[in-house]
Amino acid sequence: MTVKLYLAGPEVFLPNARDVMEAKAALTRRYGFEPICPGDISIEPAPTLHEFGLKISAVDEDMMNAADGVIANLTPFRGIAADPGTAFELGYMCAQGKQVAAYTNVLDNHYERTAGFYDGQVVKGEDGYKRGPDGLSLEDFDMIDNLMLHGGVERRGGPIFAHAAAPDALYTDLTAFEKCLIFLSKRT
Repeated sequence: MTVKLYLAGPEVFLPNARDVMEAKAALTRRYGFEPICPGDISIEPAPTLHEFGLKISAVDEDMMNAADGVIANLTPFRGIAADPGTAFELGYMCAQGKQVAAYTNVLDNHYERTAGFYDGQVVKGEDGYKRGPDGLSLEDFDMIDNLMLHGGVERRGGPIFAHAAAPDALYTDLTAFEKCLIFLSKRT
């Protein structure tokens, strides 16, 4: 039986999304897995945008239910953290006890990116927590993203790979993605 991997990440928003997903799917097959890619199927029209969004959500959950595991691209997207849809998908798969792996194409950890958001204006509060100028505390656990995402993968024995991709290839560089495939292929 071929292991099915759901390929989660913000690539679906790229102008060349189809090309990127096809490259990820081909690499996944090369390592002996069956890829399940969001956006691989057509979704029936709906009378409203809201209802169409619900259909996409249902289709994606059905694809995750059919998968044996996930590789999640946690490269920061539209901000300092992972794409929220990808975060949901990773959590969904963790909750189901499926194989999980993750990667990012930036080397700065979550704390470093958050401190950068505050232009380095982070102080240690009286309570001992590092805080930004708005008084909010920062996570400082040497993890690639929020502790629940990173911890969810690592505590289940999954790999997390970080790679320094070129700025113009943040969502197309497959170096760290391939490291996940190599790790999982040795495990199955």
